[in-house]
Amino acid sequence: MKKTSFFGLIIIIVIFSIIFIPKIFDRILNNKTVSSSRTFDIEKTLAYIKIDDEAKKVPDFLLLNQDSLYISNEDYLGKVFLAEFFFSKCPTICPIMNRNMKLLHDIFKDKEFGIASFTIDPEYDTPSVLKSYSESITNNSINWNFLTGEKAEIFNIANNGFNIFAGINSNAPGGFEHQGYFALIDKSGYIRSRNDKFGNPIVYYLGIENELAEKQGVEMLEEDIALLLNEK
Repeated sequence: MKKTSFFGLIIIIVIFSIIFIPKIFDRILNNKTVSSSRTFDIEKTLAYIKIDDEAKKVPDFLLLNQDSLYISNEDYLGKVFLAEFFFSKCPTICPIMNRNMKLLHDIFKDKEFGIASFTIDPEYDTPSVLKSYSESITNNSINWNFLTGEKAEIFNIANNGFNIFAGINSNAPGGFEHQGYFALIDKSGYIRSRNDKFGNPIVYYLGIENELAEKQGVEMLEEDIALLLNEK
């Protein structure tokens, strides 16, 4: 009985070798291995941010940029663009956000790509102040608008239009508090994002470093901007 069981095991091993080992080698040689983690690279699509089952668009705006030119959301149609909320005197997260934004600007500056940076301190951040600020970061790039206007309008764009919090807080560094998020908008004006590991949209990308994250927001954006630029 033991001898019969031994020969049966040998036969199973031989059959496995004949059928499966060549297939394994073929997958390796032809780079057909499958990742064990279901990463974004498999998805190849970005989610729409939906409210009441409707895809959310970037809010309408008409504001002055650093060159005292009026810029609206319609100026970005046909482009993939990023939006952020900052202020020039911010001593904390804004310099980090705009350093990371500059990385993305430099990668995509020759593409159909743009950036809209809304100041949440418009009383100080006049066009002339934003002109100096922009030149210190981007050497006055035509792809990057630093926008100012009425305080109530900008807070409405942030809190209600994008749902990215911005507010006045005398106890916060610089007198304002805001979330360090970047919003990604497609060529048709829709806010887009990748999904998290649970299949839910992340909605916004963190513009500062997160030590606990497997992949930083800027790294994800580099992939996702390229994806939207190629989207028909």
